[in-house]
Amino acid sequence: MKEVVLKTTKLSKVYGSQVAVNNVDMTIRRGDIYGFIGKNGAGKTTLIRMIVGLIHKTSGEIELLGATSESDLDKSRKMIGSLVETPTFYGSMTARENLEVSRLVRGIPDKKEIDDVLDLVGLSDTGKKKVKNFSLGMRQRLGIANALLGNPKLLILDEPVNGLDPVSIVEIRELLKKINKEKDITILISSHILGELSELATCYGIINNGNLIEEITAKELNEKCRQYIELVVNDTKEAVVILEEKIGIMEYEVLPNNLIKVYSHLDKSGEINSILATNGIIVERIFLKGQNLEEYFLSKIGGGENA
Repeated sequence: MKEVVLKTTKLSKVYGSQVAVNNVDMTIRRGDIYGFIGKNGAGKTTLIRMIVGLIHKTSGEIELLGATSESDLDKSRKMIGSLVETPTFYGSMTARENLEVSRLVRGIPDKKEIDDVLDLVGLSDTGKKKVKNFSLGMRQRLGIANALLGNPKLLILDEPVNGLDPVSIVEIRELLKKINKEKDITILISSHILGELSELATCYGIINNGNLIEEITAKELNEKCRQYIELVVNDTKEAVVILEEKIGIMEYEVLPNNLIKVYSHLDKSGEINSILATNGIIVERIFLKGQNLEEYFLSKIGGGENA
């Protein structure tokens, strides 16, 4: 079992009578890319702000890189990098100058790190270009570069692709994969672009109305969302023989109530129906089923927009 990088236990944040985060138990392990999913106002940013120390918790526990006490958490927070909401920089300065200010403020001794992170995020050739003239995608990459100063063990990104064009989204996605793989940095990323998270995350946490309603690995999610042809027939034993011998289908599952799930030949439902009928099998029902990430998410939170 991989070591735990971040763990929360019954973590809560209450503002007056409003419960923003309610008894959240979250676990992120080393090497994870943890996709944090929730509608606007679900509690994602509030929980992230508690983790990075921008706001105080109301109750519960945070374990960060093995630390649990407030004094130790402050030390551990120096070993994480974060980009919470829109990054802010000095517009009249270059990327390098902005990172130099950040390096000095944070007490990071190695000046060479600036060159390393600029190269990593693809901004090493921006030269004397002022940040005020950067595109939104370039600003986001600079924000990630800033978060990477100090060689963090955990990178926390709140909506890093929000507002970006499709090309920039792909660039950020590939950058995060590279950081995770080559730098061995664990990543917590929140996003409402669920299809994009499915290209990146190794596990997910789904939050709704302040409650973490599920944690699930990408493998488990793929199994749940895997598309299949659902067949209900009068004779499953004879039907699977026909599926194998007449059509060449070997990926299937026989379930109770005369149900067969077929995981291949998904574009051949008409042919499957015809061949089964020709061979004396009564097909009571045949449907193509399965969910994508958006559909699964909506089924968990009960529908709605602005995921």
